[in-house]
Amino acid sequence: MKIIITLSMVLLSGVAAFAAELRDEWVDADTGHLVVRLSRVPGESQSLYFHQNEFTASGDKLVFENTDARFNTQRTRADRLNWTNRIYVYDFKAKKSELLAENGGKVILVMPKSRTVYHQRSNSVFATHLDTKIIKPLVQLPPRWRVAAINADETLGAGSFVEEGGPQIDTSGPKSSWFDKIFEAGRPGGIFLVNLKTGETNVIRRGTNWFNHFQFSPTDPGLLQFCHEGPWHKLDRIWHIRTDGSGLKLMHARMMPMEIAGHEWWSYDGKTTWFDLQMPKGETFFIAGVDIKTGKTTRYQVERDQWSVHFNISWDGKLFAGDGGDSGMVAHAENGKWIYVFTPQADGKLKAEKLVNMAKHDYDLEPNVQFTPDRKWIVFRANFDGPSQVYAVEVAKPGVSRRNETNPGKS
Repeated sequence: MKIIITLSMVLLSGVAAFAAELRDEWVDADTGHLVVRLSRVPGESQSLYFHQNEFTASGDKLVFENTDARFNTQRTRADRLNWTNRIYVYDFKAKKSELLAENGGKVILVMPKSRTVYHQRSNSVFATHLDTKIIKPLVQLPPRWRVAAINADETLGAGSFVEEGGPQIDTSGPKSSWFDKIFEAGRPGGIFLVNLKTGETNVIRRGTNWFNHFQFSPTDPGLLQFCHEGPWHKLDRIWHIRTDGSGLKLMHARMMPMEIAGHEWWSYDGKTTWFDLQMPKGETFFIAGVDIKTGKTTRYQVERDQWSVHFNISWDGKLFAGDGGDSGMVAHAENGKWIYVFTPQADGKLKAEKLVNMAKHDYDLEPNVQFTPDRKWIVFRANFDGPSQVYAVEVAKPGVSRRNETNPGKS
């Protein structure tokens, strides 16, 4: 008994020491920018994927996920199925987080104007109001159908499915062990829409492509963006389609061997599709955008060390952000583990500034940067202090008075 008690004491003291290492607020010694931890709740927390809006329109609230399990992109399928995801809402005015749903499943996105978070648990889709906290069940879907996007007028959800009886792919291991296999299998499936009021489903496209990354236009309820998933150098990835199944359009055609384009996202005004462009892969890097009406392409070249797993744009379209990358990723950057902000210049170049040193961050957990609506902060997830947490970094180097006025972590 004495040995067991001693071991328990050691384990508990280790947990306490581990928890004590979590910082709430600091000024990054390498950049001079203020960093604040928003997710001051038990367990592990993560902000949403880079193109899943997580803010209300006014920016007063932010939604994030929380779990007792470990957030990691290389987790096994069994880990994912055993999650009990809590959904929290962070109130920037009150400077605190509140539990929104104890077993909310996975967040789809926040609709900024209606202040509603859409989420799915198993095959059930819900809508929860961020102020009233009323959870409203919406629709029941067939097994393994997952809604990944909600349209601008909140009438439709979109997602994909794989037909029963196709080749079975073992996804119990890390993503690297099955990603290419799913692409090569060419399993029959399709893109579906679901009416959020009636529950009626409609398949608007079928094929053997791996359909993924669904994003409705933020301004046009009838326009859906999706990708053909798989190794980027083997496919033309970025596509648009109308909700009636018409207007299928490739947004960027590759022009050279090993050219890649991906991790696409919308501008907030709905006028541009932005993406990571490399011509060729791992050699020359751009943040590129296509005007959806004219087809005109804009390109901003990015230095190797400034390449990021994901880029993003501010709500007013004036700044870009990047979450960096480690040396084992496509850019093989020697010094790429930073959160960046990029300012477009008159000569068409980008002025880059480092905001957060991510040297101790494990990039198996992708940081996924998003600007607050006022573009004063960039929110990201990180594990540089151990467990995954949600952080915000101030875009401007703060003075004492401004820090006290706008700090999202101060009480």
